Amino acid sequence: MEDTAATPSPTDPIQRPPLTDAQWERLTAFGTPEDVSAGDYVFRSSDREYDLVLVESGEIEVVRDTLFWLEEEIIARMGPRSFVGELGVLNGQGAFLSARVSQPGRILRVSRTELRKLMAEDDELCDLILHALWARRESLRRGPAALTLKLVGPTGSSELLALRRFAERLDLVHTAFEVEPAELEAYTGGHGMSADDLPVAFIQGEPLLHATPGLVADRLGLSYQGQADEVVDLVVIGGGPAGLAAAIYGASEGLETVLMDAVAPGGQAASTSRIENFLGFPFGVSGGNLIDQACLQALKFGVRVYAPCEAVRLEPVDDALDITLADGRIVRARSAMVTSGAAYRRLNLDRWGDFERAGIHYAATQLELRQVMDKPVVVVGGANSAGQAALYLAGNGCPVHMVVRGEDLGTRMSSYLVDRLVEDPRIDVHTVSNVVGLDGGDVLERVTIDTVGEVDASGLFCFIGADPATGWLSSLDRDADGFLRTGTDVAIQTLEHWQALGREPLPFETSLPRVFAAGDVRRGSMKRVAAAVGEGSSAVASVHRALAF
Repeated sequence: MEDTAATPSPTDPIQRPPLTDAQWERLTAFGTPEDVSAGDYVFRSSDREYDLVLVESGEIEVVRDTLFWLEEEIIARMGPRSFVGELGVLNGQGAFLSARVSQPGRILRVSRTELRKLMAEDDELCDLILHALWARRESLRRGPAALTLKLVGPTGSSELLALRRFAERLDLVHTAFEVEPAELEAYTGGHGMSADDLPVAFIQGEPLLHATPGLVADRLGLSYQGQADEVVDLVVIGGGPAGLAAAIYGASEGLETVLMDAVAPGGQAASTSRIENFLGFPFGVSGGNLIDQACLQALKFGVRVYAPCEAVRLEPVDDALDITLADGRIVRARSAMVTSGAAYRRLNLDRWGDFERAGIHYAATQLELRQVMDKPVVVVGGANSAGQAALYLAGNGCPVHMVVRGEDLGTRMSSYLVDRLVEDPRIDVHTVSNVVGLDGGDVLERVTIDTVGEVDASGLFCFIGADPATGWLSSLDRDADGFLRTGTDVAIQTLEHWQALGREPLPFETSLPRVFAAGDVRRGSMKRVAAAVGEGSSAVASVHRALAF
């Protein structure tokens, strides 16, 4: 038979890749056939689990279901030799669209387990499917499907900002609205809500009052749902560059891997507006884009990603490790990798707590930029993240005062950033200076700098470092600042369990066997994105060695 490619319908608004006869034959080998009739649903928007659906004959229409304020809308029609599904089929998110048979025919269902097998065994099909699922997710984010998750909150609300950051970092199809009290009825009409109910998340048209990322994740199927007797090979705690690298390398080398983050994947790197010295990106890359691609890569290799999932305790139980989450659920694993990073430091100033919800930021991305566009801002800090933030804000219309405690910008900042900061007329750099006061009504309006006086500022961007997020790991060997000791840095002389094992801690292994650390949380780490990626991937070699004992 001649190996020919199918021609996608020009009416399909979502990418449908052409499949050759050989590709289609290999793809259908992973599916279970089923005859369907017009009107049948192959999956519904309420389903927590659903399959990738191959259309052998007939037609499937992808539908955004009726919402209380909108009629249903057909998103796409998928005919023979196409497949129905988007990125949620990989990451465990429940279906937010429905798939209905419009013309009777025959389909094949590819379960998530079989899809993982396909992606591991067939590189060509893996790349084809992954590209299509990603393209469909991006297309859906800009269309009517975005109303299936609608976030509404007060203008300038930090709670709404947290929801938006969670949704964007997990690449959820959603839309968000900042509203004034007088506009509330227009955005929540028919539900009799007040401002006290905000923020609200409308999920498939149903309101979730006082919404938080955790509540939304539970409703969408993105929180940890492991079985009681499940033991995974590796649980990675923290989704920054080190954690993502560890998860990707672990899963790609055959370890059943779970990645958890207390907020959403990305860590501090996701809040970096531009990284210019990362290998392979001569024109720079935003932290958000880098993390997006890393998350997709993790899904490709079968990493199970859960967020927000905050770990509060880690302890050995029998031959495994139990990681207890804030909600009481327990993840049991043969090994663990702590990549929980560090928590942002704050300035000890009056009203700091007031303005954390209305003008103080610890990141400079598009989310924060929307709050301060074309308005004066202050950036505090003297390392790369502060310099990158100042350039990003200035480049988007914000006059910037940069406050640096030290005398020399080059002490902690890369020279290419120093040169650009000094040359940028939109940035005033104040060395040997400190922020000593904050002022404003409900939102930040002014900042006082000791060497300058009071300046107008609609935002203060704070990049003064972070403390390691290890308070929940008090049983592990840490230095005076709380960073985890690993490898030869661990004081093993008095630890009997190492004597019983007949070995010393491996590289990146902490004082507790089979518990490793990488990235900013580890004593002696370089605190750079590239270094974190290197540590996370290198530490997996030690994981394999430890599991082999």
